[in-house]
Amino acid sequence: MRGVSNETRDGAPAAVRTPLAFIAARWTPQPRTVRRAALAALVMAVVIVVTGGAVRLTGSGLGCTTWPRCTEDSLATTSARGVHGVIEFGNRLLTYAVCAAIGWAIVAARSQKPSRRSLTRLGWAQFWLVMGNAVLGGIVVLVGLNPYTVAAHFLLTSALIAVATLMWQRTQEGDGAPRPLVGKAVQQLVWFLVVASTLLLVVGTVVTGAGPHAGDSSKVERMPVDWETVAKLHAVLAWIVVTLTFALWFVLKAVDAPPGPLHRTRELFVILLGQGVIGYVQYFTHLPEVLVGLHMLGTGLMWIWVVRVLLSLRERPEATPGTPDGPGPAAESVLSAA
Repeated sequence: MRGVSNETRDGAPAAVRTPLAFIAARWTPQPRTVRRAALAALVMAVVIVVTGGAVRLTGSGLGCTTWPRCTEDSLATTSARGVHGVIEFGNRLLTYAVCAAIGWAIVAARSQKPSRRSLTRLGWAQFWLVMGNAVLGGIVVLVGLNPYTVAAHFLLTSALIAVATLMWQRTQEGDGAPRPLVGKAVQQLVWFLVVASTLLLVVGTVVTGAGPHAGDSSKVERMPVDWETVAKLHAVLAWIVVTLTFALWFVLKAVDAPPGPLHRTRELFVILLGQGVIGYVQYFTHLPEVLVGLHMLGTGLMWIWVVRVLLSLRERPEATPGTPDGPGPAAESVLSAA
């Protein structure tokens, strides 16, 4: 809505407006408010990755024995469940905080003038990803921390982080058609980097699924692969990602690319080096919980910066007056955004 009126665009009474339309008709946030709301949603997506890791690393994965209740007789944890119940139930409650942050981002995006449907869609995409992951989290508990469901739970959160990063980026640019800042050869190199990083995340979940931190003190099923072999494959993929990142930085310097892609690539390289140090130290010190938790945080940051590198390869000016409000849903994919 672009202003307060007694009727909606289609002539319906204002009283039947949706709550979002009602708020949008009466409030116009500053652009920085929309950016901060999108950033808050992204931060909360990373936080829930870290707290989910804490649940697993403290052996609290079955602190609540069922879902959606915590126990058969209680919605919340009980004293009988001890500290593990508190940790697991606390992580479940954090889902509401994530939804609140995403809800705030949706409201801010919906209320912006002129209206930007592309931003609102990205906000709703995050909401439904959280809802899907909440159900998947319940399945994880019901099947006794099956490692394949745990891996899917993490990968769906990674998808949430990617969409949240995209929304945050889109709040800082217009809805005009994307204009590439680099040539096709550089874009292809970045896509190799994205694919390698995705494989690194997937193999990382296999390392977790086969490793010693099962998520509960009871006997939990593990993936039937040799943990050390998969860990070495994970390290090889990490070195491939590091090499591709360094090569990208070198190529960007050679073609005199704009500062944006150069800065994002350099920042990603620093994050990867930190991740590498933590990864090797935790491997040779037999996976202490603190280092594993830091590695999970680093994984979230790495994934954000991979997406930021991809998005930095183009710019999007303000849309030309009279054109439709941004691209359609398909064009809002990460592929077209690059």
